[in-house]
Amino acid sequence: MTYKETLDWMFGQLPMYQQKGAVALNAKLDNIVHFCNLLHNPEDKFKSIHVAGTNGKGSSSHMLASILQEAGYKVGLYTSPHLRDFRERIKINGKVVSKKFVKDFIAEHKTFFEYNGLSFFEMTVGMAFSYFAVEKVDIAVIEVGLGGRLDSTNIIVPEVSLITNIGIDHTQFLGDTLEKIALEKAGIIKPKVPVVVSETQPETRTIFNLIAHQLKSEIVFADKESIPEYETDLLGEYQKKNINGVVACIHQLKNFDVSDDEISEGLKKVVENTGLLGRWQILQNNPLVVCDTAHNKEGLQLVLKQVEKQSYDQLHIVLGFVNDKDVKSVLALFPKEAKYYFVKPNIPRGMDASRLQELAKEEQLSGKVCKSVEKGLRKALKKAGNRDMIYVGGSTFVVAEGI
Repeated sequence: MTYKETLDWMFGQLPMYQQKGAVALNAKLDNIVHFCNLLHNPEDKFKSIHVAGTNGKGSSSHMLASILQEAGYKVGLYTSPHLRDFRERIKINGKVVSKKFVKDFIAEHKTFFEYNGLSFFEMTVGMAFSYFAVEKVDIAVIEVGLGGRLDSTNIIVPEVSLITNIGIDHTQFLGDTLEKIALEKAGIIKPKVPVVVSETQPETRTIFNLIAHQLKSEIVFADKESIPEYETDLLGEYQKKNINGVVACIHQLKNFDVSDDEISEGLKKVVENTGLLGRWQILQNNPLVVCDTAHNKEGLQLVLKQVEKQSYDQLHIVLGFVNDKDVKSVLALFPKEAKYYFVKPNIPRGMDASRLQELAKEEQLSGKVCKSVEKGLRKALKKAGNRDMIYVGGSTFVVAEGI
């Protein structure tokens, strides 16, 4: 198979959560354990940092990788989902995995995948672990896909675990309270492995303390630590919370030599070092066009606060969601004075733009239905003056089509 045929098979043959939702979730670790045994347990052949959380885990993972690259280490980075190219999920020192490796890996194990019914995420995790082992990385930053306890990445024993933030998201899988979701995220805490929590929350602190104590793992709440202020090229005030967790995580990392200067430089060069997309990303000026992948209540609250701080004559919002979100509660966060362009991300889970318009009207948000993200952005650009602002978001998949 060619690279394109390989990707078509991966996306078509096996359902993936980002596309299909609940039907793609395989909430147990049996398959990934079986597959990694077949691969001779590549996850044991490199050191790692494990990152979980509702919001901020992607930004934090890229910050960690950038800092460790600045310190001279060969750094693997596994994240999800991708925006443009599947290979964004698997990188070493900012360079994506080769098309040849993806193609050869799938071809070699295709029969196993089909016979054992592995999920898209399981085979992708196995691919990343195998790639990092083959390439002999010094350390890999591994981002959890969904939850923590039963996530396919949770077969690693990291040097340190990082939990960024707990919010209400994916309630059909993780529970409908912060406490229940915290229990799932805390599943990445390993015996005698230090854990850093970026943000102290009253509802979750006791749970994290209890589990860490049971496992004899040192726990650090980063926002209670004395951490100096750092600058980062990732825009948005909300990145300050992520920085605290990342720096505390680096301080917990044993047998790696990372100076304060390297931390500072790494945080300033996250995009350059890792190629991160979609985090308060400025697409153009005059008018200002910004996209952000925040897609749940907590994340959007932070991003919309950032929007409020901008200077503009008129705000335009290109907005779309997926069906399995609590869209009504999220829409209540959005400014009523903005002009809206309602769109449907081009995936099976995408919410119909007309339905989104109806829900928005209930929150006194008015705007037009557009046939695609591209057409919505084009219409916003046509209507916007040079001193206006256009925000593109609501879903990772809206951003992917907008950049």
